[in-house]
Amino acid sequence: MATDNQERVDQVVPSCPWNERLRIELPDVTAHLILWPTALLGLVLDLWTKHAVFAWLRHEPDQSAEIIDGFLTFRLALNTGAAFGIASGRLPFLIGVSVLALIIILGVFFLGGAKPRIVQAALGLFAAGVSGNLWDRIFNQGQVRDFIDVVYWPGRHWHTFNVADAMLCMAVGLLIVATFLTDSSDQKRDQPQK
Repeated sequence: MATDNQERVDQVVPSCPWNERLRIELPDVTAHLILWPTALLGLVLDLWTKHAVFAWLRHEPDQSAEIIDGFLTFRLALNTGAAFGIASGRLPFLIGVSVLALIIILGVFFLGGAKPRIVQAALGLFAAGVSGNLWDRIFNQGQVRDFIDVVYWPGRHWHTFNVADAMLCMAVGLLIVATFLTDSSDQKRDQPQK
């Protein structure tokens, strides 16, 4: 039966070199079990931490709490822009970019052949991070809730961020690691055997 279907497909779409390169391989079950729980749990973690920290610190006099002395403070901040305040106040643009990013993430997952598991995890983290900040832009008057304040050098603070931002950075790190792992495995396959 399967060969009959294949023969029909071959009659409709003749076999040729460019057709073989365009063949799309959909993600397997394991890929779905990596991407979707990572994205969903990451989104829930981001929204829960934002809610919990903002509910807690709204009642503090300076709306901050030192977590690790001289290094980590939770401090309430609202950001109307993207990273580092870029495009501040341009809500429709930022929502559009976030939606486009989610479409690209899903496109890479479904159509891009993201086979390495580390890339699938990175896509899940990207989806969680983008969704968390998009949620805030849509349901929090265009303001993303940030609260993590890190001192990276005495007297020098990194820009306040949130769990979604941290997940986006972890996703970039995983993609960098995946690049090195993929390159080394490709080189092993390309070496001639004796």
